[in-house]
Amino acid sequence: MTNETTDRLVGKRRGRADLSVIPPAIARDEVEASGVVGAVAYPYRIYEVAVTIPRRFLGDRREEYVVSVDRARRLAIRADTVPDPESRTVEDVLVIPAELTDEEADGKAREAVFRWCLRRFSMGDPPDIEIGRTVDAHKLFWLAERPGGDTIVDSVRGSEQPLEE
Repeated sequence: MTNETTDRLVGKRRGRADLSVIPPAIARDEVEASGVVGAVAYPYRIYEVAVTIPRRFLGDRREEYVVSVDRARRLAIRADTVPDPESRTVEDVLVIPAELTDEEADGKAREAVFRWCLRRFSMGDPPDIEIGRTVDAHKLFWLAERPGGDTIVDSVRGSEQPLEE
């Protein structure tokens, strides 16, 4: 990574933060790099949501969802499980600020579940959406300097993609 890119993305590599993080499947020192491996922490809010869909003749139907709201990109997506975050001190990290308040993230989660229900079920009445457990945590991404170009590595999935400037 060029010093300019590193400085811009990792805050001159001076950042240190105590964070609640989704446990990485890929550790920082496992990332293949020819130089610096920086870190970026994205704020997420993950929900367990129970939905009751009213049905006239068959009785109510109950569905459960896990929703992950990326509070920086303002995006709600489905998740498989609610992670058990761990507290860590992360060195040389750029912590991305949350763009959504707790209430706005809750609204994004509810909207997403409502849309998912509309795609799956024919509803005469709106569903009852009940938010259960909520987890606030950061997801870490590793920024790896490589001869062919800088790469960003998802610490949970292990997927990689070129870093676009």
